[in-house]
Amino acid sequence: MNSNNVNVQFKKKKVLIDLSSLKNIYCGLGQVALNYGNYFKENYNASESIYELTFLMPKKLEGMFGDNVKYISSTNLIRKHFNLLFPRYDIWHSIHQLSRFSPTDASTKQILTIHDLNYLYEKSGEAKDKLHTKIQKKVERANIITCISKFAKKDIESHLNINGKNCLVIYNGVEQYNQIDSVKPKSDIKAPFFFSIGVLERKKNFHVLFDMMKQMPDKTLYIAGKEPKRSKHKEYVNSLRQQLIDKNIHNVVLLGPVSQEEKIWLYKNCEAFIFPSLFEGFGLPIIEALQFGKPVIANKGTSLIEIGDKHVGFIENFDSEHIKQVTLKHINEFSNSPDRIRAAIKYAKTFTYKKHFQEYEKLYSQL
Repeated sequence: MNSNNVNVQFKKKKVLIDLSSLKNIYCGLGQVALNYGNYFKENYNASESIYELTFLMPKKLEGMFGDNVKYISSTNLIRKHFNLLFPRYDIWHSIHQLSRFSPTDASTKQILTIHDLNYLYEKSGEAKDKLHTKIQKKVERANIITCISKFAKKDIESHLNINGKNCLVIYNGVEQYNQIDSVKPKSDIKAPFFFSIGVLERKKNFHVLFDMMKQMPDKTLYIAGKEPKRSKHKEYVNSLRQQLIDKNIHNVVLLGPVSQEEKIWLYKNCEAFIFPSLFEGFGLPIIEALQFGKPVIANKGTSLIEIGDKHVGFIENFDSEHIKQVTLKHINEFSNSPDRIRAAIKYAKTFTYKKHFQEYEKLYSQL
């Protein structure tokens, strides 16, 4: 047969990206999924790409990332509970380890991104063992494992059997918020103020800031974040409110969830961003705050010291006087050094989604 007469048709790879965490759009994983969608909305061209892209996401949000990508519902009841009725995909990218969804076709290559193993520190007994077994099974199913920090990689390799598979570090991309319009929250915001953000769970450790704020009546701390649905976490929210009453603290405000534009305004206008979280696989808000050249104070634990590097002031313990001294010292040193501010902004800009997705597109092509 004359090869010149043979037409070879290129078949595009079918790639599914699991964005089901958009069901909780204001939590950390929801924001990661949102940033994935927004990136591809701006940078993916179906007619020019080597792969056909499908997003697994809530039915009510389908279409929000344009017509270039395909959509499949994560809220279909049968599919939600039994992982059934999925078309076949060549590559399945699970953007975090907690999703209930996974590929059922054995020929589908899976990329599993693990953000953290926080359950090792937060849970105990049967609950811890059950989740550990679940994550181990996900690791066994995956073809490639990626993680979001060197800290997470070390944790994975120490506590999971990865069977010789490569565990790649691909840092999170962070949306460039300094290029987006901001909107002042409807709440009465009093300046000068500190800012913090996160789902109101115990691991976020917000309560350690209360006694410090009582010593600083001329400042206000605004904490933005959604209340968790589970009763065990609601106990922490109730305890936060009760502590504010019992300690007669009037300069700490729980804002609840805020929009992206409101969050940007709070980053842009705060005097400092304070992040006392106990367990983080990456610490996205740290980089978001540094984009605006803001002083950032964070707990010296898990991944935060790696991600914050020399640009963040770290607290060694949760004594209120210590937190206060570190906060004031870092604000003074940071705010009075234009070079440090420029260096922090430059550093924050290195965590781009372009770099992040170039790494994943290499994996898509390799698989």
